[in-house]
Amino acid sequence: MGGIWRVYSLFYFFKGWQGYHNPIGAPIFYPEYTTEIKDALVSSNRLKQTVRMLAIKKVASEAEKHVSASGGGTDSNTSSRRLKRAEHEVWEQANSIIDGMIANMDSTKELKVIAFLMHYMLVQMYHQGIHIREREFLELKKTAEYAQANKMSLIFLPCHKSHVDYLVISYIFYRLGLALPHIAAGENLNMPAVGHLLKHCGAFFIRRVWGDDPLYGAIMKEYIEVLLCRGHNIEAFTEGTRSRIGKLLQPKFGIMKIIMEAVLSGRVNDCIIVPMSIGYDKVIETGSYVSELLGAPKEKESLYQLLTNMNVLNFKWGRIDISFSRAFSLKEYVGSQTMRRGVRLNPRSSVEDKNLLLQTLGFRVLAEINKISVIMPTALVGTVILTLRGRGVGRDELIRKVDWLKRVINLRGGAVADFGGKSTGWVVDRAIQVLRDLIGQRTDLLEPVFYPVKRFELSFYRNQVIHLFITESILSCALYATVKQGGPVHIQKVKIFPDLENDCGFLSKLLKSEFIYGPHGLRKNMLKTIDDMVTLNVMSTEVEMVNGVATGSKLLSLSQEERRIGRETFDFFCFLLWPFLETYWLSAISCFALIPPKLPSSELVWVDERLFYDQAQFLGKTLYYEGDLSYFEAVNKETLKNGFQRLKDMGVLISRKVKRGGADNVPVVALASEWSPQDTFDEKWRHFMPEGRLWELCEQIGKFRREGKNRRDTATVATRVLSLASAAGISLMEANIVTGKL
Repeated sequence: MGGIWRVYSLFYFFKGWQGYHNPIGAPIFYPEYTTEIKDALVSSNRLKQTVRMLAIKKVASEAEKHVSASGGGTDSNTSSRRLKRAEHEVWEQANSIIDGMIANMDSTKELKVIAFLMHYMLVQMYHQGIHIREREFLELKKTAEYAQANKMSLIFLPCHKSHVDYLVISYIFYRLGLALPHIAAGENLNMPAVGHLLKHCGAFFIRRVWGDDPLYGAIMKEYIEVLLCRGHNIEAFTEGTRSRIGKLLQPKFGIMKIIMEAVLSGRVNDCIIVPMSIGYDKVIETGSYVSELLGAPKEKESLYQLLTNMNVLNFKWGRIDISFSRAFSLKEYVGSQTMRRGVRLNPRSSVEDKNLLLQTLGFRVLAEINKISVIMPTALVGTVILTLRGRGVGRDELIRKVDWLKRVINLRGGAVADFGGKSTGWVVDRAIQVLRDLIGQRTDLLEPVFYPVKRFELSFYRNQVIHLFITESILSCALYATVKQGGPVHIQKVKIFPDLENDCGFLSKLLKSEFIYGPHGLRKNMLKTIDDMVTLNVMSTEVEMVNGVATGSKLLSLSQEERRIGRETFDFFCFLLWPFLETYWLSAISCFALIPPKLPSSELVWVDERLFYDQAQFLGKTLYYEGDLSYFEAVNKETLKNGFQRLKDMGVLISRKVKRGGADNVPVVALASEWSPQDTFDEKWRHFMPEGRLWELCEQIGKFRREGKNRRDTATVATRVLSLASAAGISLMEANIVTGKL
């Protein structure tokens, strides 16, 4: 106990690095800080104009009601008084929003407490430390000094895997002597005690949606610009929310849109973008993530539980690796994109061009995060465990496979956590210890055998690797469609053009909401990947021969060596992608639940979107336990949502918002009439026949899926799957249905 108090005294009396003296960046933590920020906001002409506009609207609305009630008008003096009162009321609202939103960095009093708590918790939980490459830190420090000298903000854009991210980033900036960033945090984190501490350490709280509140939007926009003009650092999570599946999510543009508009308008000269990656041996929330992905309500207070649950300190969860990408100027990025696209791109005057530029920036940041991400030992072991055809793996074989995976990751330009020359066996044993609740071990056999205990939770770690091999996985699954047909080896070949290219193109488009592809286009990426797979001796190419004459077409097949070793490498790449293909197949199959057997074909059936998603998950769980779905993680709601969004983009599903049950803007969904097999319902079997455009889409996705129970018996599978989809549809229609014509 005495040791704890000695450490705390260093923070309290600001000694050594705990003193946080003269951090690099714009001044923070002085008594007038919050007052200066508030004064800048309330003196803003744009905010004043917004307040007056809202006050005028308020008075006009009240006057209209008065006229309706009394039948008479109001004199100018009365109108003037009402306008002043309305302005006063709107300003009261504005001040309340400002007080609840902005960071309060007036004093180091709270900073001392939370810095000590962060230090103590992180040291206890991640007992092997926080690791940063020295060259990356030195480069970041140089960038921070440049930004400070030019009164520019650093915009830190990290990936978001855990609520611990907030603590880790602020802690390392404190530890390394950099000005703490102003952190964009969700309003759900503004809780008693915890919210107070977070605000005093740089957090500012934002609503998830504020588009329908012009006052809130004006204040948020003005606040971000004030921070930028003063050169304060800002931290915003590119994905907008924590990734519950391990890989990066699609970018969200709320804060970045405000920042880009400020630079485009010239109100802010420039700022510096710094993508960053945070890698954990073990993420605390994976258990709750699984529950949420299976449909349980989101745990809104998980950060509070983290900060108050001392049990987490008893676990030893390994280490954290942090990486910083090379920083770049936002102004220069805008200029380079404009120059590259020429006069066609004018983001300053065209909303469409501005959105395109914003989207390009978002994916550039995600690509940079993927590029610098460090693959942790737990991700290596979890990936190997989940890409096996058998039930488990012996220790020696596990070490061999992890060695191979490390080597291939390095060949692909990826980075694996450095353990200072420790053997792979030591690293594997350590990873298994960290994942001891997810990976089981049998010691009563000839050798120790490891097997997955919680596959769904373990998939979080596997998905941290897939971005490195997405093109290999797509190519392998495209070839698998031919390989799984069986037959003699000499016929298990596919024409690269057009057959393989078409299949790779279909998979790439289908999964474009999940992954970030290379910048060179489908054909170049595919041909490069084929060359890489030939180099790895996984695949081979040859010229097609017909009756001894070369046709000019090239064929792709598995190499003899790959077949000799039992398709080990080929299967590995397929295993990475199969769970996602399962989810998208489930999304398509679920659409059969939207077909009502009794309604005329001219009518659309509108169903509450949330209920439809829930029923799709229910259908997926049933298919999994009956053996028609290979992966339980395929029923996760995040990937399912992406699958349904892709079907909307393809025109399979259509959606709108309606007023329903006292609520406005309730999303409802329907199957587009041209995709509905309305004349193929089998009354005897109570299911739709496997015919029509929708079923063809299911079959097209299905041909790339992993072969499983009765997978080759199309009639049996179709009958069972579609009968379950019809049963799900009947349940869905009974639960909640809105029928109407567009």
